[in-house]
Amino acid sequence: MKVSGAYPVPAPQERAYALLQDPAILTKCMPGCEGLDRVAENEYTMRMKMVLASISGQFAGKVKITEANPPTSFRLLVEGSGKIGFMKGEGLLTLSPAGAGTSVQFEGDVQVGGTIAAVGQRLLDGTARMLIKKFFDKLAVEAALPEEKRLAAD
Repeated sequence: MKVSGAYPVPAPQERAYALLQDPAILTKCMPGCEGLDRVAENEYTMRMKMVLASISGQFAGKVKITEANPPTSFRLLVEGSGKIGFMKGEGLLTLSPAGAGTSVQFEGDVQVGGTIAAVGQRLLDGTARMLIKKFFDKLAVEAALPEEKRLAAD
């Protein structure tokens, strides 16, 4: 399944890039994410709960940042598996100035298998779009917080 789109982030490009690299921010913003733990430079283990239609379950996986080109782009590799199946994805995120903020464009490919793949392509497409929108909505909230308030909230 191909995914692509663009979302505004109300922060300068350097700050938006830093937020997208921060595991605490990513944990807060990714729907269902219960934690990202650093295991190496730009590599994390991930725990998340996936809910899709009437199917839900825990996932364990890895997140890796490659081809980092601060503050303009990076590639994100994600893989996870659990009792309800597996997910593997790769995407390129490109950041560019947009007024006082930043535009984050993304394009990638996601593969799913197991029980979650049985729910149907249309439901998967809609759910993927909804999860991506929720992520960027939460990221926009975090980006809009003054730095000192964001740090105090952690």
